[in-house]
Amino acid sequence: MDLPLVVGVDGSEPSLRAVDWAADEAALRGAPLRLVYASLWERYEGAALAEDLSKPSEQVTAEDIVRAAAQRARLRQADVKISTGVLPEEPEYALVRESRDACALVLGTRGRSGFVEMLLGSVSLTVAAHADCPVIVLRGNHDNQVRAGKHGRVVVGIGERTADSAALRFAVQEAKLRNATLDAVRAWRWPAHETTDHPLFAGEPARLHEQHAAELLERALRDVPADVVVRRRMVEGHARHVLLDASDAADLLVVGSRRDAGHLGLQLGRVAHGVLHYSACPVAVVPERPRAQ
Repeated sequence: MDLPLVVGVDGSEPSLRAVDWAADEAALRGAPLRLVYASLWERYEGAALAEDLSKPSEQVTAEDIVRAAAQRARLRQADVKISTGVLPEEPEYALVRESRDACALVLGTRGRSGFVEMLLGSVSLTVAAHADCPVIVLRGNHDNQVRAGKHGRVVVGIGERTADSAALRFAVQEAKLRNATLDAVRAWRWPAHETTDHPLFAGEPARLHEQHAAELLERALRDVPADVVVRRRMVEGHARHVLLDASDAADLLVVGSRRDAGHLGLQLGRVAHGVLHYSACPVAVVPERPRAQ
């Protein structure tokens, strides 16, 4: 059975744009699309959706929301198989549970002001930290396009353990689906405590750190299929800042997130947490499970 691509909907404009994006992604993957509305409150106080449906806002129900989202998805991708679900529980718990039987999960963002729009909602943050499948959060001013992204680039952050990682495999798959260039970015830093007083050795520590970054890149990318165009980039700086800069000219940014058994907190890490809040493009957070010894 093909696992569905799940998208969380709530009737807001960002969630409907997420439906557009997810419908295209499902079509590329040849995967079914599942639209999920989850709330302890059946009624949705959404004036914009109510106006579209020619109903008073207090009469707009969860069924209206998923029905409108499904119609929108069918108009965009008629060949994609679509199912819906209305779950009477907190969205964080419902979506994390849905992630157990999904190929990926797509979420939009919401905000009432310019400042708030820069930050990530608690639902998206919690789901990205605990989901069992990749979570794609539609950050930035994306154009609702998947195949015809305006930049033609998928960026993936290369860490110390990226070789054969789930995040790299996901990024390679997305680049192939989109016929896009895979931008593999490795950030490196010259620790401040590594200094030398001899002028003949000036710059040597930096060169060694840059060389180490190059070696990590090569090890991580050695099994990437030959039909994927790869651009290698080594940039000095904090990984979070380097990836945020790269997101300005990307259609998708992919980062890994380690999942440690028995840990109950937000398992994101500083890099994933930072790019989820401030990326200029959609972000895919891919869970990385510890390898069996």
